[in-house]
Amino acid sequence: MADRPLHPETLALHAGWRADPSTGAVAPPIYQTTSYQFRDTGHAADLFALRELGNIYTRIGNPTTAILEDRLAAMEGGAAGIALASGQAASAYAVQTLARAGDNIVSSTDLYGGTYNLFANTLRDQGIETRFVDPTDPDAFARATDERTRAYYAETLPNPKLVVCPIAEIAAIGKQFGIPLIVDNTAAPLIARPFDHGAAIIVYSTTKYIGGHGTSIGGMVIDGGNFDWAANPARQPALNTPDPSYHGAIWTEAAKPIGPVAYALRLRTVLLRDLGAALSPFNAFQLLQGVETLPLRMARHCQNALEVVDYLAGCDSVASIVHPSRQKGQALENATRYLPGGFGSLVGFELKGGRAAGERFINTLQLFYHVANIGDARSLAIHPASTTHSQLGPEEQLAAGVSEGYVRLSVGLEHIDDIVADLQQAMDAAR
Repeated sequence: MADRPLHPETLALHAGWRADPSTGAVAPPIYQTTSYQFRDTGHAADLFALRELGNIYTRIGNPTTAILEDRLAAMEGGAAGIALASGQAASAYAVQTLARAGDNIVSSTDLYGGTYNLFANTLRDQGIETRFVDPTDPDAFARATDERTRAYYAETLPNPKLVVCPIAEIAAIGKQFGIPLIVDNTAAPLIARPFDHGAAIIVYSTTKYIGGHGTSIGGMVIDGGNFDWAANPARQPALNTPDPSYHGAIWTEAAKPIGPVAYALRLRTVLLRDLGAALSPFNAFQLLQGVETLPLRMARHCQNALEVVDYLAGCDSVASIVHPSRQKGQALENATRYLPGGFGSLVGFELKGGRAAGERFINTLQLFYHVANIGDARSLAIHPASTTHSQLGPEEQLAAGVSEGYVRLSVGLEHIDDIVADLQQAMDAAR
C-alpha cells in the first residue's frame, strides 16, 4: 500500500510497527531496559557523534517509546516525535529548545492553567519572557515581536475558554519573521490538523485523549518538518550556531543527513538528555493501546458532548454554555474551519446560582468523576473556582474564562441517556 498515503485512522493501528522480526509478535513489546549493548567502541563512538542513529540509553530513546513517537508523528503528518514524561515537560521543552535566557516567546492568553503558570513564572525565572496576547487578534502576535522572539505558542482548543485558535493566521505572521508556531493540540487529536494550517510544532499531553483511559502520564512534541530553520539564522540561533553542549554541533547542519528534523534532534539530544523527563517504556506501551482506539473514541466523545450541549440548552438553571458549537461570528467560523472532525468533548456552563450552585452540582454527581483531568473514557467534571483557579480573584477568573458558578465537563463514552440522567439529578440538587 506504499503507492498512496494511509489515513490517520489506519496509521493509529499500523504506523511505526508491523511485527517483531525475531518472534513475529504483532503487539509492540515493552523494552524495559535502561541500556543497550554497543557492538564495539566504533559503534559507540558513531552513536554519540550522531554519525549513526540508534539506542544509547532509555533517557534519550527506547524502542517501545520510538513506536509511539513514530505513530503519532505519522498520524499528524510530521517528521519526528519526541515522547516525554508529561505534557508539562512537552510544553517546557518545546520552548526551551529554541529560547535561551534573554529571549522571549509570544503566547496566546488562552491556555491551560498549568501552562500559563509555567510561562508566566517558571520560564520567567529562567530568563525567558512570555508576552501574552489575545489570540482572537492575530496581529497582536506581530506587535509583541522583537528581534529576540523565538516562537509563538497557542492551544487549538483552549481549556477552559474553548474558543478555537486561528492557527493559519498566526502561523502566517510568524513565518514572515522566521518564527514557528507551536500548537498544543491536547484537546483535539485527530479532529484538528495543525500542520495543515501552518503550525511548525505540535505539543500533546498524551495523558488525556491519546491514552484515553486515565492510567498513564505522558507528553509528546512533534516536529512538523515544514519550517525552514536555516532561512533566518539570526532569528533561530539555538539551531544555527555551534552548540557547546553537543560538541559544537550546528543543528541545521547536523540534521541534513537525517531529514528536516533539526528542531527534534536538538530537543532529544540536548533537552531530553540533560533535563531527563523521559517517558517510561511501560507508559509508552499503555499509551499505544489508547492510540489504537483514538479514532473511535474521539467520534463518540464529540457526539456525546453535542447531546450534552443540547440538554444544557433546555435547563433553566443554566445561565450560559461554553462549547465551540455555541459560538458566533468569527469564533464559530474558526471552530468549523479548524475542527473539521468534531468539536471535542469539553463543555463548560455557568449555573445561575453562582459558587454555591456549582459546588452542590459537583458534590451530587454520581456517574461523573470529580477529578483534575480531561480526555478520559469516563465522564469527568470539575468546579474550577474551587480547584484549578481557586488562587485567582473574581476578575482574574473571568479573564481565564471561568466564574464562581462555572462547571467544566469532559464528556466520556458512556451511554448518553446515563450521562444526561446524572446531569439532571445534579442539576436538580444545584437549584
